[in-house]
Amino acid sequence: MDRSIYDHMARHAASHWWYVARRAVLASLIAREVPLPASPRILEIGCGTGHNLDMLGRFGTVDALELDDAARALASERLGRPVLPARLPELPPLPAAPYDLIALLDVLEHVEDDRGALNAIAGQLAPGGSLLVTVPQHQWMWTGHDVANHHFRRYSKASLRAVFEGSGLQLRLLDSFNSLLFPLAVADRLASRLTGREGKDDAEPPGPVNALFKRIFSLEAGLVGRVPMPPGLSLVALASPAQALRPHG
Repeated sequence: MDRSIYDHMARHAASHWWYVARRAVLASLIAREVPLPASPRILEIGCGTGHNLDMLGRFGTVDALELDDAARALASERLGRPVLPARLPELPPLPAAPYDLIALLDVLEHVEDDRGALNAIAGQLAPGGSLLVTVPQHQWMWTGHDVANHHFRRYSKASLRAVFEGSGLQLRLLDSFNSLLFPLAVADRLASRLTGREGKDDAEPPGPVNALFKRIFSLEAGLVGRVPMPPGLSLVALASPAQALRPHG
């Protein structure tokens, strides 16, 4: 990603409606839909500046990987121990593998070989473990924001499902989220294209608007994983290692 994206993440991850509400939605989903053993081992791949680590740490002991040097330094400070470098689909020796939960949050779209990345991750999951994935949805919503973030693609449900095929992972859940604000986001993207301000849609809005958006998006914490969601800005998936076929006889 451009350096400015990491700088924005470091400044706004504690206050911007998208970061704050997304953490709430994902924490609720993990609590309800991810079976975890006692003392679970958790890995976040592509942790950025570490803004998800405290949330994930509520569920177990967290390790993390991050490619960018400056972001990794900030994440290491937040985590209290070193965050390791990694460029998917290659993974370094991991300190606590296999993991009970691996989080890949808005990372897969940055990886050219997305299927290879899932293949590599599958080998780091404990039996019965879970992979939590979020990605941006709808290729037709591509803007300069995606270019600045060095995305290779946005996903549909069909294209993300296809990436999982043959990965050694079996999907348990695949749905949209950030759906309640989706009509407003579509209108904003269309206006951005007309006015030529594409790529600036991640700025933190004024306080009252930021609070309103945070409240609306946070309502999805009680919905995602429980009811089918209408189209949204993002997709969320949960997958587990595919069970080996039992021989007949």
